[in-house]
Amino acid sequence: MAIRKLRYIGDEVLDKPCKPVKKMTPSLKVLIDDMFETMYDANGVGLAAPQVGILRRICVIDVMDDDPFVLINPEVIESSGEQTADEGCLSVPGKCASVTRPYYVKVRSLDRDMNPVIIEGEGLRARCILHEMDHLDGILYGKRANEPYRDVEQEEDQEEWEE
Repeated sequence: MAIRKLRYIGDEVLDKPCKPVKKMTPSLKVLIDDMFETMYDANGVGLAAPQVGILRRICVIDVMDDDPFVLINPEVIESSGEQTADEGCLSVPGKCASVTRPYYVKVRSLDRDMNPVIIEGEGLRARCILHEMDHLDGILYGKRANEPYRDVEQEEDQEEWEE
């Protein structure tokens, strides 16, 4: 396994839709392992293939609920409710913004062995699934945000002043 180079806002690969995965290959299995390692190294909870420069419909997610998973060619089949919270992104370092998304989501996908799976999530898990799926369509969370990106460091400094 290896840590891959992250792509950042402004890199045109992040604006492009990804191609479906038609079959699992040894190089795609290595990519998936590398994506998990890269995500953990960067202290993230999700990572999509375009964030490491690969335009394939693959993302990895681990919201620290003891259930890390891979989504390949995911499709939302159900969603409900609403939640609004700050989101950040490994491709937009040091920034965050408030985003409204469904509270619950059910996704049809393939796992790393190309077996069909249904993945459900609420709260942070749902938010992360939808955030990573947006990457697969070339959408950064700022396009869905209720406000412009904010500087995370400034907020932390401001909180210290308010205490």
